Amino acid sequence: MASFITPTILKIFLIISLFQICLGVRKLSEVVEEQPQLLKYHNGPLLSGPITVNLIWYGKFKPSERAIISDFVTSLSSNPSSPSLKAQPTVAQWWRTTEKYYHLASKKSSLSLSLGKQILDEHYSLGKSLKKKQIVELASKGDQKYAINVVLTASDVAVEGFCMSRCGTHGSALSSTKGKRSSKFAYIWVGNAQTQCPGQCSWPFHQPIYGPQSPPLIAPNNNVGVDGMVINLASLFAGTVTNPFGNGYYQGPAEAPLEASSACPGIYGKGAYPGYAGNLLVDPSTGASYNAHGENGRKYLLPALYDPATSSCSTLV
Repeated sequence: MASFITPTILKIFLIISLFQICLGVRKLSEVVEEQPQLLKYHNGPLLSGPITVNLIWYGKFKPSERAIISDFVTSLSSNPSSPSLKAQPTVAQWWRTTEKYYHLASKKSSLSLSLGKQILDEHYSLGKSLKKKQIVELASKGDQKYAINVVLTASDVAVEGFCMSRCGTHGSALSSTKGKRSSKFAYIWVGNAQTQCPGQCSWPFHQPIYGPQSPPLIAPNNNVGVDGMVINLASLFAGTVTNPFGNGYYQGPAEAPLEASSACPGIYGKGAYPGYAGNLLVDPSTGASYNAHGENGRKYLLPALYDPATSSCSTLV
């Protein structure tokens, strides 16, 4: 299972690593430039064809909060000619970087995402403290064929490892379809960190716990918790499609891989360095920072993706 590791957590890991890299001093862009590494392909399958994204909402989310994330999912495959996407850059443009991995693996492979079912579990059917196996149980509620099932936990739900070492994870599990040959399906879990650890999982919309203490940015949808979830979900989507079953594109150990987005921690715009997300777009009416336009007039902040064509972290702005 791959996890979305915050820039703060990754910094701690790297400090004690063999290379003794201190991200509090050196710019992340400098680290990437000095040690360019193409994420290695481990010959496993990538997700391909039409894939449905099912959202499983665990706990209480406002309709407006659900709309922020469902609009993001829809925006991944939006047509640029859509009236609501006249402004550039777009979420779909950001997502196209993942297509480069498919071209490397097989010129015949392609992927299209669409929003599927939304399943509500507002009564905490498994309680408010979840283990990994319960996340898989929740993910199994969605359709398991040609799908990514996304479990989204509310701010009052504790999840094993949440805030301590991760803000979300992606992995795979065996399909529970009866009477048929078992197969694997991909799933994602992301937690709302607004009340538990916004400094770790909602940066740069909240002060970080460690490192440079730059003023937090204003969240584009005016929701620190959910806008932070979008960042983590975006990273995990990129990791899921390019490394769905642990044998796709990644570098490092398989149990803690660096993937298409996690290889570029803390970078959202050009000029990023620890404590500074980069040169971003700013909404003149709200002062909110963002780097992508989405459906229904949405604005989002999305993480850099590792571009295999240039061996560098690619940003929209």
